[in-house]
Amino acid sequence: MAFLEVKGIRKSFGNTEVLKGIDFDINQGEVLSIIGSSGSGKTTLLRCLNYLETADEGQVYLNGDVIFDAKTIKKESQETIRTHSLNFGMVFQQFNLFPQYTALENVMLAPNQMIPQVLKAKKKEIKLQYKDLPFFKRMKKVTTEVLKYRKYLLDANKETAKELLARVGLKDKMKNYPCELSGGQCQRVAIARALAMRPNILCFDEPTSALDPELTGEVLKVIKELKETTNSTMIIVTHEMEFAKHVSDKVIFMANGVVEEVGTPRQVFDHPKSEKTIAFLKKAVEDTEYEDIRIEEDV
Repeated sequence: MAFLEVKGIRKSFGNTEVLKGIDFDINQGEVLSIIGSSGSGKTTLLRCLNYLETADEGQVYLNGDVIFDAKTIKKESQETIRTHSLNFGMVFQQFNLFPQYTALENVMLAPNQMIPQVLKAKKKEIKLQYKDLPFFKRMKKVTTEVLKYRKYLLDANKETAKELLARVGLKDKMKNYPCELSGGQCQRVAIARALAMRPNILCFDEPTSALDPELTGEVLKVIKELKETTNSTMIIVTHEMEFAKHVSDKVIFMANGVVEEVGTPRQVFDHPKSEKTIAFLKKAVEDTEYEDIRIEEDV
């Protein structure tokens, strides 16, 4: 059984059908790259997986459990939807960092916002622990323990944020604001922020498209290091063909809202079968001077 299974995802905006029945699966720890021309539906697919858009049809399974079903999504509670959405972390093209917060504060923000929910459950547990005490004494104990636990969570989130920023090479930039960072550094903060929520699947939507060429390499290096040093499962929408070829376990080529071709990097880049894939890769070679792709025409 695959770690993530996506079945029959369809999405329309008005009369325009953007996704026309998307099916794919990946195993835990794998990296899936999604390539294709602009308008092929790549970003919309990621947004559907992250609950930023709601698919009209289809299902998504994680470890065999249904985490999205278009037929029942309207009946799901907001809490259930939020819980399911936390399985995915999203790194956007434009960073989306909060300018009023430092790099460290940006990474800590989302985990800290989860603290009230955690404390609510913890408070019930503490109340049971002191249920035999007189009311006022019990309330004092509960308040003390909850505040102590809150401080523990805040401190833990701060330490985790520091570790993640160090992991992406920003140990000395934690107190800097986004305006004081380069585009590549901002994108690395965004990666650390996504990792802070401990998602099961990390999604990247064209993570280098907003960067100058000289900054692209540092972001791609971080993603490659994540693959090599962690067991992170990743889905990457990218226009960096060389990167996709060397970091991916599986590649999907999308065209006109469908999965036109899927396979290993060797299969898709070196031995493409679809005429649309062949045409796309030829254009990629012309546009990026990417000479490592060898396209094998059908004889």
